[in-house]
Amino acid sequence: MASGLSAWTSLRPHLLSALRIMTGLLFMQHGTTKLLSFPLTPMSGGTDGMTLITGTLELVGGALIVVGLFTRPVAFVLSGFMAVAYFMAHAPQGLYPLLNGGELAALYCFVFLYLSAAGGGPWSLDAIVRKKA
Repeated sequence: MASGLSAWTSLRPHLLSALRIMTGLLFMQHGTTKLLSFPLTPMSGGTDGMTLITGTLELVGGALIVVGLFTRPVAFVLSGFMAVAYFMAHAPQGLYPLLNGGELAALYCFVFLYLSAAGGGPWSLDAIVRKKA
């Protein structure tokens, strides 16, 4: 049992990087559909100011999370962004995230909050910059 646990423990930093990369890629989709209409969804092609702001945060912030550059501050900003999105867009529609469509916003909020504390892991540009310093 102890040897199996130590194997998982040794994978922890790499799994952190994998979580960061996948979260960033999934988050970027929201920005690409809003700003680039790819993939084409009902959210595509909006030209109002809010869509441009949110799409930019999702696309640029997601890309920075994917490569692991400025992970902690970017993740902190995105966590707050997702908290605001949840309370502005979802919470007024009901108490329960499953019923108000806010599960994804809530999950992103807490994953980004975790990344803001944990950092980008070994597979990140932050780690490369830290090694050179």
